[in-house]
Amino acid sequence: MQKTSDWLMSFTTQPRPNARPAIGLAKPTTCVKVSITGGKGGVGKTSVALRMAKELAGQGHRVLLLDCDTNLSNTAIKLGLPLDDTFWKLLSAEKDFRECIVRREGFDLLPACNGSVDLFESQLALDEIIIDIVSAHEHEYDWVLLDCPAGLDRASITLNAWCDHRVIVVTPDKSSITDSYSLVKILQTRFGIKENHLLVNMIQNDRQFQKVVMTLSETIENFLGCRTHVLGGLRKVDVSAEAFDTFFLSEEGSEWHKNFFKIVQQFAEKWGAGNISVRPAVEQEVH
Repeated sequence: MQKTSDWLMSFTTQPRPNARPAIGLAKPTTCVKVSITGGKGGVGKTSVALRMAKELAGQGHRVLLLDCDTNLSNTAIKLGLPLDDTFWKLLSAEKDFRECIVRREGFDLLPACNGSVDLFESQLALDEIIIDIVSAHEHEYDWVLLDCPAGLDRASITLNAWCDHRVIVVTPDKSSITDSYSLVKILQTRFGIKENHLLVNMIQNDRQFQKVVMTLSETIENFLGCRTHVLGGLRKVDVSAEAFDTFFLSEEGSEWHKNFFKIVQQFAEKWGAGNISVRPAVEQEVH
């Protein structure tokens, strides 16, 4: 098990800023860590993380989902869970890990706090703490999903870089595309991350999907030299804002749900633990 301090210190001794860190393939574990992330808020990232956890659990995998927006726990809200300070009690050693886990939809969830003054005033290095929590319990799971906050703050970037894979959720609007590019740029420049996955949400049609993919993946490849693995696109659904989460997490057999199931299934088959050590060096992607 690699200590957080050792992992972070490895970047201060690298001769080049884009040197590949000892993450991903070097980790001696069969658990796959995935961050669900995005440069811009409001793109459906948390809903994707919840549904992905549910789909993986439904396929027989042991799944842990962590809400890494540590003082604004949207996962708890979307699941209709009571808001409390359980996460803070874990950090302050008042409760242990198992006491803080909530079992929902076949997977384990570690929700965060909502407006905890104690957490706000603690000034803890929460990214390092989350890494240590996962490192201590990853042997219990096949997949660990991190629902990371949007934006480019240091803690979120560190968590994204530490994971084996990053699923960047983007929508067709220009600000989401631009912010996603900025996220990839910081990950490449600061941590040497060369590969990311792309999920395009809220598309109107296939033409719009292809335009987003071409614009973002080609720009990332041409200017950053990074590879983008395109997972697929999710169409915008015609439901009210109040009904969206119910629709997203429901068991409906609609084409939308079948498409999401297919995306997760293909991701698990290609990037699951059984394929960690045999990933190809070069792979043809959508361009």
